[in-house]
Amino acid sequence: MLTIVATLPVQEAKTAEFEKVFAELTEKVLASEPGCKRYELCRSTVNPATCVVVENYVDQAAIDHHGKTPYFLEAFGKMGGMLAGAPTIAILQPVG
Repeated sequence: MLTIVATLPVQEAKTAEFEKVFAELTEKVLASEPGCKRYELCRSTVNPATCVVVENYVDQAAIDHHGKTPYFLEAFGKMGGMLAGAPTIAILQPVG
């Protein structure tokens, strides 16, 4: 299992719109990608304009597939204009 943690700084005035687009994306991801076991948007309790996406995939192929889907590319295009800076993305694997 691989985990992605993506930290996304969102423009304060765009957080509601960002969350709406992300909710629509989440629905499509979980319905269409059996290799994705978790796809969850979280909001920082310290800075409400910082969103963190936690994703779990069965393998690298599932991550690669996710990044090429038309609905991901469309949503990312919309959400990109709502960001206040570059996202930080970490790919993690279990130890042991």
